[in-house]
Amino acid sequence: MKKTLRIGHIDLSFHAASAALVCTVFEKYGWQVEMTASPHEEMFKRYGKGEVDMLISAWLPASHDVYLAPYQDNTVKLTVLYHPYCIWGVPDYVPVSDVTSVEDLLKPDVLLKMEKRILGINPGAGISRFSRTMIEEYQLADSGYYFENGSEAACYSTFEQAVSEQRWLVIPLWHPQFLHHRYTIRALEEPKGLLGGQDEATLIASKSITETFEPQLLAELQALAPGNTVISELDYLICRQNKTPSQAAEIWHQHHYQE
Repeated sequence: MKKTLRIGHIDLSFHAASAALVCTVFEKYGWQVEMTASPHEEMFKRYGKGEVDMLISAWLPASHDVYLAPYQDNTVKLTVLYHPYCIWGVPDYVPVSDVTSVEDLLKPDVLLKMEKRILGINPGAGISRFSRTMIEEYQLADSGYYFENGSEAACYSTFEQAVSEQRWLVIPLWHPQFLHHRYTIRALEEPKGLLGGQDEATLIASKSITETFEPQLLAELQALAPGNTVISELDYLICRQNKTPSQAAEIWHQHHYQE
C-alpha cells in the first residue's frame, strides 16, 4: 500500500513549480501525493488544522512568519528551496538618473510620466502588505499613487503591455518570478526597509508526517535547493510556455538533477 502525503501550496504559479519539484521526490520513493492550493493566509490555516501535511512554502521570517507562528511548535523546517525577496521594480528603459529610489517617484518630472496605479496580486501576499505600507510611509497617495490588489494574470499582463508600449510604471514583484526570466526589471532603492528584506522559502511539514519519512527520502528533501533562477525558469515554462507544473519539474530534472 502506498503512503499518502497531502501537499498544500500557496496558489501562485511559482509555488506550484516548487511543489512539483517536491512531488517528484516523493513519487520516486513510491508515495502517492495529493496536491491542493489556497491563497496565502488560508493555506496556513489549512496547515494548522491538519488538512495538509506539508506546506510549500513559508517565506521566513518577514512575509509569512505571522501566519506560521501559531503552528510553529508542530512544524519541522526541512530545507530552504530558494531565497525570495520583494521589490518595487521599473522596466529597464526608465532611466536610473530619473528614478533610482522610491522617493524619486515624487519628482515633478517623474510624476508627469509614471502611472499612478500600482497593481499587485492578492491581499494576503507579503508584497501586498508591504506595498500598502509603502504608499502610506512614503506619502505617495498625496501625489496620486495608489496600490490596487488584482489577479496574478492582471498584474503580469499589465506590466507586459506597458513594456510593449514603453510606458513608465511600478510593479510590486519579487524574486523568483517568471517575468525576470524574460525582462530586466530594475529594483528601486527603498531606504525605509519596508519590503521585508530577503526571506528563506522554507519547506515545512508537520512533525508527525516527517517521522514516517524514509532516511533517504528525508536526506533528498533536505538537499533540495533549486534557487531563485531555477524557480523563475520553471515559472516561465508554466506561465508563458503552457507547461503544467509537473511537466516543468520534469524538464528541470532531466536537465539539472543529479542522482
